[in-house]
Amino acid sequence: MTSGTWLTKFRNIQAATLHTLDRLAFAAPLATRVVVGFTFMHTGWGKLHNLARTADFFSSLGIPFPGANATFVSALELVGGVALIAGLGARIFAALLSGSMTVALMTADRQAFLTSWSSASDTTPTDVASFTMLLFLLWLVFLGPGRASADHLVFGPTKGRRAEALPGGVTGTTGPAKQG
Repeated sequence: MTSGTWLTKFRNIQAATLHTLDRLAFAAPLATRVVVGFTFMHTGWGKLHNLARTADFFSSLGIPFPGANATFVSALELVGGVALIAGLGARIFAALLSGSMTVALMTADRQAFLTSWSSASDTTPTDVASFTMLLFLLWLVFLGPGRASADHLVFGPTKGRRAEALPGGVTGTTGPAKQG
């Protein structure tokens, strides 16, 4: 076979593979939402059923208004977890839960997180659960919940949609901004 024939076959295989992967692209955000959502739903449920213990823990970390924050975080994790699983308001809940994970990294998990960056440590940053969850949540914030989500069913796809209402004619596409 000539090199042109091999190249053509390779390009055909590549095109077929990319087509298949595009069709299956819904699976990554779906799996992420389900795993992260279930985790938050579970921890939120546990915190709600142990609010006094959660408030005491928050107090020991120096978090202000520990009772109110314990109630808020517990409810956010439970409701946010369910919403992530369904993919409803996914970017909003992922952003809110990202804030919660940032607070966890600055308080309860601070020492473990800082130590994990040391070459002498037996752990890595991804061994700190709040950091790993933060990474997944940020991925959902910026890339969205995917096609297999309630957001997609209710609002439709958002990729390439123009943001006409933004000031200065900023668009959601890579084309030139609309002057207005």
